Amino acid sequence: MSTTATSAPCSPTASHAISEQAASTVAAALKSLADPLRLRMLSAIASDPRGESCVCDLAELADVSQPTVSHHLKVLKDAGVLVSERRGTWVWYSIDAAARPAITTLLESFAPAALTPPRDAALHLGLDDVDEALTHLASSLRSRFPGVSPDAVTGVVRESYAGLARTARITAHLVPLTERFARQRLADLTRDRAAGPPQVLFVCVANAGRSQLAAALVEQLSQGRVVARSAGSSPAAAVHPTVRPLLASIDDAAESEAFPKPLTDDAVRAADVVVTMGCGDVCPIIPGVRYEDWAVGDPALASAEGVAAIRDDIAQRVERLVAQLV
Repeated sequence: MSTTATSAPCSPTASHAISEQAASTVAAALKSLADPLRLRMLSAIASDPRGESCVCDLAELADVSQPTVSHHLKVLKDAGVLVSERRGTWVWYSIDAAARPAITTLLESFAPAALTPPRDAALHLGLDDVDEALTHLASSLRSRFPGVSPDAVTGVVRESYAGLARTARITAHLVPLTERFARQRLADLTRDRAAGPPQVLFVCVANAGRSQLAAALVEQLSQGRVVARSAGSSPAAAVHPTVRPLLASIDDAAESEAFPKPLTDDAVRAADVVVTMGCGDVCPIIPGVRYEDWAVGDPALASAEGVAAIRDDIAQRVERLVAQLV
């Protein structure tokens, strides 16, 4: 077969592919997870504040017999995903420590992505005049943050745009979102800890549900006495549709202004408290910052009843946190 100057010759790279043995092992593991009830069991166990669930808890997930539940749990155990411990007449199940990073990735990143329609690649082409727009934005922000060098302001603006553009669906809104994100980052850089109100940062993988909801609840309950931020270790393209009505019920502005943002060191350093909600060890450890981990369910994957329960769970935790900070 001949080639032209515009078409490169075929260069097979089969040696770069996963080995046949590894592929068979991974496929077997994925097959053990490829069942709706098993995925719901994993989600229930992973989000249980106790870090484990008993058979009676898991049996409530579906209208099936207990032997059926036991069968699915055995499949997950045989796959090395779950471990169990008998206490009296009940058996308690938890996620195996070695498998937890993989299960977290499955539930927190892959599952929401699978529910999101593919984005049109054409939307990532960007704005024709984006360079001019970002230059103008940086110029306007320099006057608002005179304590930050002009070069640093420009760097924050361009980094903010690049971070948001990686997952943006509609680039026409990127410059206004960049202005809000960059302004937030610059405020974090210049925050006066001694004089300012306490600040909390909520972090989850996609920043499309739990962390957005928690931040909005803090703003509502604290009435401005606590500053709330949210971010994602792998932000989604948009706030999840099931969460937007919850944000609107808290505050119309919270719903209209919410957008997923990437996690930055600036936000962590500026926070008094960092609350992780599924990101594991992604957050950098900064001396003097208090860290908490809230094991709460993902509203993006929950039923209507589950979404309401998750909202109530987060609200109770937020109420306790605000009481401590103010």
